[in-house]
Amino acid sequence: MAKQALEGVKIADFTWVAAGPLTIKGLADHGAQVIHIESSTHIEAYRTGPVYKGKESGINHSVCFAGYNNNKYGITLNFDHPMGLEIAKRIVKWADIVADNFAPGVMKRRGLDYEELRKIKPDIIMISLSNQGQTGPHSSHPAFGFQLTALSGFVNITGWPDRAPAVPYGAYTDTIAPRFGAAALMAALDYRRRTGKGQYLDLSQYEAALHFLSPLLLDFEVNRRVARRMGNRCSYAAPHGVYPCCGEDRWCAIAVFSDEEWRSFCEVVGHPEWTKEAKFATLQSRKENEGDLDRLIAKWTSNFAAEEVMNRMQAVGVAAGVVETCEDMFRDPQLQYRHHFWQLEHREIGKYPCNGPAFRLSKTPAELYRAGPCLGQDNEYVYTKILGMPHKEFVELLAEGAFE
Repeated sequence: MAKQALEGVKIADFTWVAAGPLTIKGLADHGAQVIHIESSTHIEAYRTGPVYKGKESGINHSVCFAGYNNNKYGITLNFDHPMGLEIAKRIVKWADIVADNFAPGVMKRRGLDYEELRKIKPDIIMISLSNQGQTGPHSSHPAFGFQLTALSGFVNITGWPDRAPAVPYGAYTDTIAPRFGAAALMAALDYRRRTGKGQYLDLSQYEAALHFLSPLLLDFEVNRRVARRMGNRCSYAAPHGVYPCCGEDRWCAIAVFSDEEWRSFCEVVGHPEWTKEAKFATLQSRKENEGDLDRLIAKWTSNFAAEEVMNRMQAVGVAAGVVETCEDMFRDPQLQYRHHFWQLEHREIGKYPCNGPAFRLSKTPAELYRAGPCLGQDNEYVYTKILGMPHKEFVELLAEGAFE
């Protein structure tokens, strides 16, 4: 294995579900040593949720959990045990970074808020990735990414104008916050390297998500226009949609933004008579007659495979892309060439695919080498080898239920 960019960085990962684990996964993929702390008395929510390999449920069978926690050691710790807090503090003393994404107040009630952590390790870096931040009138509102996606405005603009709002697939905000979280942690590590000081990072998933709606927010602030559902359309492009192609549930997205692109589009479709009609001559007229335009394009695209439509459009400079299924993505030659998917071997699941980073570091490439842990899989190794707990003490605490 090549040298990793974050070798030597140690992280106590108290996060759960998605946004927190994905933030720390980004660092683990580049060599940070991560201890993921859970409890068998309060099972991590993603351990009990699909997708399961072979559709067999079980706390160690969730491919989602395994995919979000690769390259991490997995331990359990019972915070209700008299020694629970003391053991947690040993982990903190070992760590450079402590991460959580609980509701505000949870870590404080456990005796692990930033002020307490600084007493244990003055240069500790702590990040909390809560829904709406640690302060403010709504900071204590509990929610998962599904609710936060609605609160952040994504649901209101997703779907058709004559129907109820649709929900983007999954908890969309859970995939946005980790990018900000990982970048903030890298900045904090650099700051500590230069000054010797740690810091506390209060990341609001809500506020991080709003970045992706910046044009719509600015449009409202400047023009007082409220964004509405538009289906697949765009206010400054036509055609702009997803069109049916040959085969079962095969589609291609096409977008034309300029008159020059429109002329190239007409060349690809063979200049039929309808492309010469005045109602399609300009962007404004195409927008005014977009329903008719979409129906004519769909009639043409339905004669071809989605890949052929995409390739022919792209060849003349028209933006087009196949609407890929999950199966398509595993066959995609671009993703294969860049080795995006890694196959990891899990103790109970067996082989499963895991997303690698979307960027490549030339001198210190990421390495996904360890599957997500089963519940408490690394207890003995972490407590006795990494944290240096005497084996006798470990056995005694184990018998007392300290590691449940």
